[in-house]
Amino acid sequence: MGEHTLDGRVYAVAGAAGGLGPAVCERLASAGASLSLADRSLESAHGVVDSLELGEDRLQPYEVDLLDPAAAAGWAQAVSGQFGHCDGLIHLVGGWRGGEPIESFDLADYEFLHDLLVRTVQHTSRAFYSSLSNSPQGRFVLVSSSVAQKPNATSAAYASAKAAAEAWTLSLADSLTDTRATSNILVVNAIVTAQMRADEPDKDFSTFTSTEQIADSIVYLCSEAASSMNGQRLDLFPAGS
Repeated sequence: MGEHTLDGRVYAVAGAAGGLGPAVCERLASAGASLSLADRSLESAHGVVDSLELGEDRLQPYEVDLLDPAAAAGWAQAVSGQFGHCDGLIHLVGGWRGGEPIESFDLADYEFLHDLLVRTVQHTSRAFYSSLSNSPQGRFVLVSSSVAQKPNATSAAYASAKAAAEAWTLSLADSLTDTRATSNILVVNAIVTAQMRADEPDKDFSTFTSTEQIADSIVYLCSEAASSMNGQRLDLFPAGS
């Protein structure tokens, strides 16, 4: 998707220390952005900060429980307090439970996934809404799964939670119609990291999307080139998958 400059922009990354987070943070930073990197553990957030090797003026590690709306609001205030503004919220919080038939899986799995995949989206998007809607380049990006639109019998809990998160993201997009901000979804089948390839060199990852491809797409959505894209679901599937 080419090179895009994000100089002077500030992005809050939820789930920065997860499997996708480091690659996304590195790509955003290399494009010139300043970052607030939030995770449940400050130590984990610091680990990502340390790997980026950027000045403290462009990085903010932050520990936050995104299931607590007050804590999410505190994070948004901290970002504005350090950087003066926030131009985007990149939502990378993820997790999975499933594999059991719909008639017998533990409904506690759904409650877990609803908290993880839906409530964190709700709390963060509400906390940062003012910052995003007032920014001339406001961006919200959610990474989702194709199973949200094509669920199967053993993915009911996960698919339902992902679908709810997507619906919230598209509703957010509609609420931003009269602003310069956007809210979009990147859809993958599954994600592969460099470590996964190293751990299982003989595994077929041909239907997986790499963290680097996702990171490039996020930078594109944050760029001026994507300023008119709002309320879109963008598929990032390997050719032939």
